[in-house]
Amino acid sequence: MPAFRKILIIQTAFIGDAILASSLVEKMHHCFPEARISILVRKGNEGIYKGHPYLQETLVWNKQKAKLKNLFSLLGLIRKNKYDCVINCHRYASSGLLAGFSGSAHISGFKQNPFSFLFNHTVKHIIGDGRHETERYNELVEDFSGKEIFKPKLYPDSNDEKVAAQYLTTPYICIAPASVWHTKQLPVSKWVELCNKMPPSLRIYLLGAPTDSPTCEAIIKESKHIEIISLAGKLSLLQSCALMRQARMNYVNDSAPLHLASSVNAPVTAFFLSTIPAFGFGPLSDNSIIAEVQGLGCRPCGIRGFNQCPKQHFNCANKLELPALSF
Repeated sequence: MPAFRKILIIQTAFIGDAILASSLVEKMHHCFPEARISILVRKGNEGIYKGHPYLQETLVWNKQKAKLKNLFSLLGLIRKNKYDCVINCHRYASSGLLAGFSGSAHISGFKQNPFSFLFNHTVKHIIGDGRHETERYNELVEDFSGKEIFKPKLYPDSNDEKVAAQYLTTPYICIAPASVWHTKQLPVSKWVELCNKMPPSLRIYLLGAPTDSPTCEAIIKESKHIEIISLAGKLSLLQSCALMRQARMNYVNDSAPLHLASSVNAPVTAFFLSTIPAFGFGPLSDNSIIAEVQGLGCRPCGIRGFNQCPKQHFNCANKLELPALSF
């Protein structure tokens, strides 16, 4: 095994991908406990790595403002930092440029990246081969670190735990009802049906970003459950992790909250509608349940989801039977 001293992990995709990249932080720390490890994420995702015990630094790429200027500023910083190992989890040209011209002695990444000809080690990224995305990430470093797969892990700090503690006064579940993609989001009517199944003594917390507030308020308005509280926009991602970890169950779509649950080994029930777990983004918690409609010829209809059902019937949601309560 090489003696890497400075390691950079790159994942500038969406928040769920950035969470899964923490599996490589865990593995690199395990293999190189004395190494200085950094991670590069897109602006908006850096909060999940606040105070991470194994990271020296979190680099941030602002894609929304002066995108190219910030990209080349980052490249200058990366070259100045002189990493001897760069692991690129992203398949697009921007991250490939950063990795390929980093000046690192060892660069690994996926073959689909346009700059992969500059990498020392490449593997093919295949969605739908039954492997989890963390397994595909591990393949990037398997040549020097072995086959053991590490789970993603995030670290809420004492302040995050303190914020979450004020909500722990009674047994509860968490629901993260929203998704960027309509065909990955369980309809409000189904969330209401789920809430109505819950015993009155069980509190329900609705989680999400500020933009998810209308969805949460619609659920509260339509449900007969006597105690539903919307925390949309009120908690950071790590504070949400701390709350999810103590929940009786967490109900989520195939979206970022699913990976938040996995990162703290929280119990989770994941609803897969237009997508399927075989794409490699299923739950990794010890207590995991997957709810989906089997046998639909139109499913899956895409890797990421759509703004509306391509067939106009949305049977992957409308025909889904809610699982029995398991707590």
